[in-house]
Amino acid sequence: MRNFVRDERKRKKLKQEELAAILRVSRQTINAIEGNRYLPSLTLALRLSMFFDMTVNELFIFEKHELEEHKF
Repeated sequence: MRNFVRDERKRKKLKQEELAAILRVSRQTINAIEGNRYLPSLTLALRLSMFFDMTVNELFIFEKHELEEHKF
């Protein structure tokens, strides 16, 4: 999965610490999301998308092979 959290945070000229404080999470959580080392909960993904005025699908991009790994 890729995401545009870092790009959007920088576009708003925010530091990781500032975004973390706004969302009431740790800076480490923001760092891990931006580094694609942590998948946020649905609630946090929604809060991020609302803050950046984007849909979750615009902010977080699943690669096709990732979706195929989870057969429904």
